[in-house]
Amino acid sequence: MKTTIIRGLPALREQLSKWRRGGSGIAVVPTMGALHAGHLSLAEAAKAGGDRVIVTIFVNPKQFNNPEDLAKYPRTEEADARLLAPLGVDAIFVPSVDEVYPPGFSTNVSVGGVSDVLEGKFRPGHFDGVATIVAKLFLMTDADRAYFGEKDYQQLMVVRKMARDLNMNIEVVGCPTLRDPDGLAMSSRNTRLSDLERAIAPQLHRQLQSAALAIKGGEAVPAALETARLQLVDAGFGPVEYIELRSAVALESMNLLDRPARLVAAAWLGKVRLIDNIAVNPA
Repeated sequence: MKTTIIRGLPALREQLSKWRRGGSGIAVVPTMGALHAGHLSLAEAAKAGGDRVIVTIFVNPKQFNNPEDLAKYPRTEEADARLLAPLGVDAIFVPSVDEVYPPGFSTNVSVGGVSDVLEGKFRPGHFDGVATIVAKLFLMTDADRAYFGEKDYQQLMVVRKMARDLNMNIEVVGCPTLRDPDGLAMSSRNTRLSDLERAIAPQLHRQLQSAALAIKGGEAVPAALETARLQLVDAGFGPVEYIELRSAVALESMNLLDRPARLVAAAWLGKVRLIDNIAVNPA
């Protein structure tokens, strides 16, 4: 089964109108392409909801702090389409940069608070780029539901807050992180790891698990986090940009596990920056 690729907004709106007349709901899975099993699981979850499913592929220049990273980001549209075809996705929307950001475009969507910490601290402006493109894709696709992975947990919280704050009539669905058998969270950037780095990389998840067990067992949060940080450095990570316990929704810093929380981390392994997170809940 070949999935329809739609490139222009007029063609997308024509297709959306046909689906709406037929009584279909619409789900969107926003991606930047270079798809892996984690992305495919989002498309499968969307398809299971009974909606017409659109997977968007757009390498968003506003999300990149470094122009070199933007230039190096893999563009694998044909391979992505082949991966999506067996899933029964109804359309792949691949807009051009000029269509998304036409000449004179000057609007910016900024979500305060939840976007200012963690990734927001180390990647200034990143979440403005995320919020702006996601808002545009929500409007372009007229979706009832949108599916995001929990691996980019802060991004999920930013998108949910944006949708609430702007009264968008859309349900933002978070889906569990998919992992390789050794625990490494699936990510397009994993392909850039050397064989040695790939062998070390699962330590990020393992140290989050160890810290979570220690905290739930009564160890002071700062001590558990420092142990995890030192273990990552010993394993070959560096710098470790953050490893923190944050509240599950507002991402407030926590020194006591007294409500649902998330352990979040970002660390460099060679030239690759890895992020991960796990849920931690009080007994």
